[in-house]
Amino acid sequence: MTDRERRRVAEGKIDQFARSRMSGMWAQLKKPTLIEQLRTRVRDPLRINQGKQPFCGPASIVFALAQNDPVRYVQICRNIYQLGGFYGKTKWVMASESLRKQGGKLQMPQLDWMVLATLREAENEIFPVIADAPELLRNLSGMTKPWEMSGWTEEVLQYPNVECHQAYLGGDIEALEAADRAVASGGVAFALVNAEGLLLEQSIPIPYPSHWIVLLGHLKTDDDRIAFNVYTWAQQRRVSCDRASLKKYLWDVIVGCP
Repeated sequence: MTDRERRRVAEGKIDQFARSRMSGMWAQLKKPTLIEQLRTRVRDPLRINQGKQPFCGPASIVFALAQNDPVRYVQICRNIYQLGGFYGKTKWVMASESLRKQGGKLQMPQLDWMVLATLREAENEIFPVIADAPELLRNLSGMTKPWEMSGWTEEVLQYPNVECHQAYLGGDIEALEAADRAVASGGVAFALVNAEGLLLEQSIPIPYPSHWIVLLGHLKTDDDRIAFNVYTWAQQRRVSCDRASLKKYLWDVIVGCP
């Protein structure tokens, strides 16, 4: 099935969702808004947007899902809205009642909040996910660790072969090459980076891992420059840096392959 055919089937699933009379479990969210946003994201997954919430990890996973399997993406969105959760590969992922009651100042689109917050909350054991909490608490509750990205790649995206390449102490080029091969073969790849240094080109004396991005392939290397495509902050962009910066600002690469 081609990408166009998959998206056509996904559009049909959205129509079925729109016609369904089953009530939703998110009292503060408006179904017509969710349907409209779902259509835009199936047509253009780049519209998936974490807004001002620290949901870069879940946003990366959901972007990859919408891009590679839009039919499953639509079904997951519908199940979260109508049932409060969805089945992953091996378990039921459920949004709590307190999460489903939230509304108002979400600081991001409603559909993306519903899906990303459900993923994020399911991994948290200490800090709750609260849309309008103070920034410090939101950042603590929104942190995504490499093993969580690996777990989502297997559980949500359902890739059978998942690997983590640690890159900060060496092997950064090799990690990007593994990611490039995975994407070319129909897989996915995610990178944990220091966003301020790698993406915003700021000078960071002591860099730290701060942001997950989706690696989209098209890796090019020469004597000192590296360039590759990424999804981040609801856009696709070309990252270009020297080898020293890559070594300084790249931490981990998660790869999922068919």
